[in-house]
Amino acid sequence: MYRAATLRRSLRSLLNHHQLLHHPTPSHSHSLKSLTSTAPTTNSFLKPHQHPKFTRQLSSLSSQFPSSDSEIRKYTGYFFLLLGCGIATYYSFPFPENAKHKKAQLFQYAPLPEDLHTVTNWSGTHEVHTRNFFQPESLPDLEQIVKESNEKKRKIRPVGSGLSPNGIGLSRAGMVNLALMDKVLEVDKEKKRVRVQAGIRVQQLVDGIKEYGLTLQNFASIREQQIGGIVQVGAHGTGARLPPIDEQVISMKLVTPAEGTIELSKEKDAELFYLARCGLGGLGVVSEVTLQCVDRQELVEHTYISNLKDIKKNHRKLLSENKHVKYLYIPYTDSVVIVTCNPLSKKGPPKFKPKYSNDEALQHVRDLYKESLAKYGVSPSETEPDVNELSFTEVRDKLLALDPLNKEHIVKVNQAEAEFWRRSEGYRVGWSDEILGFDCGGQQWVSETCFPAGTLANLSMKDLEYMEELKQLIEKEGIPAPAPIEQRWTACSKSPMSPASSMEEAAIFSWVGIIMYLPTMDARQRKEITDEFFHYRFLAQTHLWDRYSAYEHWAKIEFPKDKEELADLQARLRKRFPVDAYNEARRKLDPNRILSNNMLEKLFPLSESV
Repeated sequence: MYRAATLRRSLRSLLNHHQLLHHPTPSHSHSLKSLTSTAPTTNSFLKPHQHPKFTRQLSSLSSQFPSSDSEIRKYTGYFFLLLGCGIATYYSFPFPENAKHKKAQLFQYAPLPEDLHTVTNWSGTHEVHTRNFFQPESLPDLEQIVKESNEKKRKIRPVGSGLSPNGIGLSRAGMVNLALMDKVLEVDKEKKRVRVQAGIRVQQLVDGIKEYGLTLQNFASIREQQIGGIVQVGAHGTGARLPPIDEQVISMKLVTPAEGTIELSKEKDAELFYLARCGLGGLGVVSEVTLQCVDRQELVEHTYISNLKDIKKNHRKLLSENKHVKYLYIPYTDSVVIVTCNPLSKKGPPKFKPKYSNDEALQHVRDLYKESLAKYGVSPSETEPDVNELSFTEVRDKLLALDPLNKEHIVKVNQAEAEFWRRSEGYRVGWSDEILGFDCGGQQWVSETCFPAGTLANLSMKDLEYMEELKQLIEKEGIPAPAPIEQRWTACSKSPMSPASSMEEAAIFSWVGIIMYLPTMDARQRKEITDEFFHYRFLAQTHLWDRYSAYEHWAKIEFPKDKEELADLQARLRKRFPVDAYNEARRKLDPNRILSNNMLEKLFPLSESV
């Protein structure tokens, strides 16, 4: 590159001299006149080109240039030389196919070293590369890794399945994953308790204990989380009498950098036990967990359409009389989908004949997709599956991908979704681990908040007021908000770091999640959706959070880059959570902060450096 630049400057200099001789500019002419004015007065009557001194200089310069044909050949050769260098440089650093919409950066897409381990969260919103990625196969292996890492002050952030939307378990400096420690260690059928390695996934655990007639008390929307991860971030299901999943932990083993492996329970160091149950991976690596289970049972799920006005009349009854209940709000419509789940009675499910088959319930959504393809002039790829073979969420993703930030388009998609749920009203029966799941759709940004809603005996109704204000905010600001906005409830947790923690045992909490899907892999479009989502989240934060004492789910919180906003967030967290006690436990158990990452350091900064 340096030689090319030097050559380019030399060419420019030669051309300027050449132009000076053949086509002098006014400034150059002035120079020539100055040159002639210095000549002896005896020759002052001569024309400039006849002046002896000028003639000698002209002859000297002209002798440096060959004929015009040779000049053309020379400069043509220089041009092709430069062109060849450019082509060679381009193909030395090829761009991948998916980079065509990305802003080009020098060496951005050079091949990664083979020893780098890449970890990406489920939504593709956070990704890190690290050379230090450990997967122990046993407790002694894990203990050795933690011990050596602490001695070397080497980061090994605990990461589960990587499902958290905010990538809370990721660290570029190093990670430890327990996917190979995934066994059911002990089942106590009488006490309905199970002891498992923390790397076991939820579905794997449920499948492993169903032969004993047991299952977990509650579930989050999906089943791919590792038990250690789902507990540490305070994940939850739904049911006003059922607490978040960390409350199901009876005891646990924690491998700590400073104190080795410690066993915790409410009988053994209760204060640290409750703190560590929802410890965000910052106090130790959870290696084993003992969970309180329940009898496996079949549930009846009832799905039907309602509206906010009718829900207000029946809200207390819905929360108190149903074991599991959730509301799915559809922006820009009056529709609210209600989903309840209760144990199957001896009478069996209610007799109900659906008006529509699955295909009939979906047909209008497929039709909208075909109409939208024609409107936007898009032809589906030959490799794409036929639209008639896709599920509702898959068709919705394709619809949203056509124009994800166009409010009018989103309104039509939401209206089609409301009609789909109206046609899908009915009942279904299944085991709890089958029924309590929820198809969340494709990759997405999500912000979920948790706030108090009173007690079952004395509901504050703040949960419905929150939703009413949120819907009004969406419509007023014209936010292209897709459906659904999911609202769930849980009982409280004794874990002080849980967003649902409370000293009042009867307290219940509402959880509300807002989303924006990422239905495209186009980097520029994903960036635009991301920007719009954070604007959506910012509006919800500034208008609602403080007034309703709402705090984000640990797996979905995002820390701001602005220093003042970050300081405000840190101060806000201090009002709700025992930050000093948590940080003191971190100092004691992990003095070198090898289990920490950038997110933990930003949310809970330690006053003194280590």
